[in-house]
Amino acid sequence: MPAHSHTVTLSTLTYGGDALGRLDDGRAVFVPFGLPGEIVHIRLVQEKPAFARGELVEVVQPAAQRIRPRCKHFGICGGCQYQHMPYEMQLAAKTEILRDQLQRIGKIQNPPIEPAVASEVPWNYRNQVQFHLTDRGEVGYVSASTVPGTRRGVLAIDECHLPEANINALWPELQFEPGSGIERVSIRAGTNDDMLLALESTSEELPDLELEADISVAHVFGGKSVTMAGSDHVTMRVLERDFRVSAASFFQINTGVAEKMVQSILTRLPDSPRTVMDAYCGVGLFSAFLAPRCEQLIGIESSPPACEDFAVNLDEFDNVELYEDLVERALPALKIEPDVVLVDPPRAGLELEARKVLGGMKPRTLFYVSCDPSTLARDAAQLIEAGYRLTAVTAFDLFPQTY
Repeated sequence: MPAHSHTVTLSTLTYGGDALGRLDDGRAVFVPFGLPGEIVHIRLVQEKPAFARGELVEVVQPAAQRIRPRCKHFGICGGCQYQHMPYEMQLAAKTEILRDQLQRIGKIQNPPIEPAVASEVPWNYRNQVQFHLTDRGEVGYVSASTVPGTRRGVLAIDECHLPEANINALWPELQFEPGSGIERVSIRAGTNDDMLLALESTSEELPDLELEADISVAHVFGGKSVTMAGSDHVTMRVLERDFRVSAASFFQINTGVAEKMVQSILTRLPDSPRTVMDAYCGVGLFSAFLAPRCEQLIGIESSPPACEDFAVNLDEFDNVELYEDLVERALPALKIEPDVVLVDPPRAGLELEARKVLGGMKPRTLFYVSCDPSTLARDAAQLIEAGYRLTAVTAFDLFPQTY
């Protein structure tokens, strides 16, 4: 064993995909691609007084649950962290990480966590995928790196087992000239084999394009998009309802689990709510199912393309209002008293001003759709302090094979 490497026994999985172990001096060390119970050789890539980060050199004693990853890029590509564990173990790990974050960050003892909701398809589930480009113009993903703050390279890929089949049929055909100015490339698959290719750059200048496939293409820059071929949107279908989703708009990437999220919210919706507020409402995924069940629905969204999609997707309802603004700015100005509030903030969670206003709003029910358990725990603690009572927490596995 090289002199600079260490032998470590790993104990638990942490949020972010790493396994936790202890160095001889007692410091915590975080190791990607390890499993609890394993004895591993690691090389330290970052050292701090209280913790360190390691790179997995060799698995000396593998865990009984360890399985062969499906993808040849696993461990080098930064896209997946969990391909080396069975799917049931992934669900259990995510549930325990959620519990740990709520207890440790939120100081919530015995959080009421319900069984995790699995993805019926743990592979080829993504209706959208985003690629970076190598210096040679090849499509790829940001490579795995254990050194925070360093510039990560882009790994050109030959295979990926997360996108839906029609996306996987298209991306290997993409070719870009070096120095094209394109920063990222995304492909979204809608219903009826609709495909939308979005070319993201920082310049308004349209990239050169030669197109043989019958797909739509948009150039996205500064949150705006220009249609270069076909349509400026695709149609996504959730629970037999169609949604227009433009190139620059967000939509849940796992359609099957998105349906289960909607159904869960509708099951828990109080009877006959008068006013429902949907903050960070996006293109209206939740609003479209909540609007028929209330007297008034108020949506808040800051993205102009998402607001345009929302207006189309909820055009049939007369009881819907939409405010195009930041949630933290709109909430204090609206001065409303909704019966039900749904928030679906980005990873950073609720802004402080939004937390303050929600703390004093006191709806009967608050649904918090979170994509980050640590910011959820922080926000939940403040909402409980303001008088809310946490009644249920459910993990929906939208991203199998990843943390």
